[in-house]
Amino acid sequence: MTDLSVQLPTRTDVLVVGGGPAGSLLACLLARRGLSVVLLEKQATLTRDFRGETIAAPSVVTLRRLGFGPELERHGYLETRAVNMTMEGQRIFRVDYSRFGLDVLPIDIPQPGLIGIFNNAAARHPNYLRLAGTAFIDLIRDGNSITGALVKPAGGTEVTISARLVVGADGRFSKVRAAADLPAKIVPMERDFEWFKLPRPTDWGTEADLVINRGRHLVVLPTFPDWLRIGHNVPKGALGELRAAGFDSFKQGVVAIDPRLKDLVEDNLHSWRDTSFLDIFTAELGRWTRDGLLLIGDASHTCTPILGQGVNLAIQDAVTFAPVIARALAAGTGPVPAVGLAEVESSRRKHKAMVTKFQRMQEKALAAQETIPVAARRLRFRALNALPLKYAVFGKIINTPHSIADLDLELADPALAPVS
Repeated sequence: MTDLSVQLPTRTDVLVVGGGPAGSLLACLLARRGLSVVLLEKQATLTRDFRGETIAAPSVVTLRRLGFGPELERHGYLETRAVNMTMEGQRIFRVDYSRFGLDVLPIDIPQPGLIGIFNNAAARHPNYLRLAGTAFIDLIRDGNSITGALVKPAGGTEVTISARLVVGADGRFSKVRAAADLPAKIVPMERDFEWFKLPRPTDWGTEADLVINRGRHLVVLPTFPDWLRIGHNVPKGALGELRAAGFDSFKQGVVAIDPRLKDLVEDNLHSWRDTSFLDIFTAELGRWTRDGLLLIGDASHTCTPILGQGVNLAIQDAVTFAPVIARALAAGTGPVPAVGLAEVESSRRKHKAMVTKFQRMQEKALAAQETIPVAARRLRFRALNALPLKYAVFGKIINTPHSIADLDLELADPALAPVS
């Protein structure tokens, strides 16, 4: 939590609002470059539940090249070897992650651990300050430019922090986005998710499963250190009906989709308090920037949980924008002009739009319930499973060429040597 005995800064180069993966990594990379950075996080601690904890193999490569490999090893993680899709009791589709040729597998690591690694690395730089337990209140403007933010520490009074760039990395319900008058096109998905965790049996394995029975499905994800993280789809707007039917009915529905979970569900799920609800929607913006302002991560473009891309897109945003922000700050003295971020913004927006389009196609397929659409779905995925093309498709979704190009820029300066 922010120490109220310490004078809060009134000025910084970059004020990052939101201490999730996108904000914490970006703040760390900017601090490495010698920029003055303040990271604002409304939560006092990281001891809360996160759902997106899978890091795709290309993102693992990125983090290791940035020097975070030793800390990842010290923390520990779980490698995910494959993802399987079972439809109406038949295994239809499989992606073997070793086939991508990276010599690295996706990993599952709790977000508090990952964020802590970024924060600890950033804290080594005297030009970095993290304000935990401090809320964003509003943006400060000078004409059409954003020049800082009004913030409030828990138990303290409001303070204005001037910044040449304010970065909104405050998630899918971004307050920075709203304050900046950057409207988002919100598109609800056909279904939401009820999430829960179960102890992972020692012989379960480390492959993710998507188990489908007509219009109902479970996402079953092995999670570090010894859990299964499970999402059960709920028709949009039907949460009340689900809960009115009773918790036993919910448990029976889970077991009906995946009988392997019967004993685990019976022994470990006792009430709705053991689950959490996630409203699924996409949010797309026509622009992510104003003079003096940038949105990244879910604040800039909210995706769905399909293929677990939230953390990976956040990492890509941080890595690709960091060198561009540094160059834009070096080129002037006032608020960073939006035009200085436009090229990377356009590239990232196109990539995220492609991911979202793919997710919507997948969601439409998963929502099929009638006999003919269900049979067509099985046929389509059987055909795709037989083609090497599936690895090219998945590769486009989980990676972007800019992540490598800008990573090279990040490491080009010997002064920016990776953390040890």
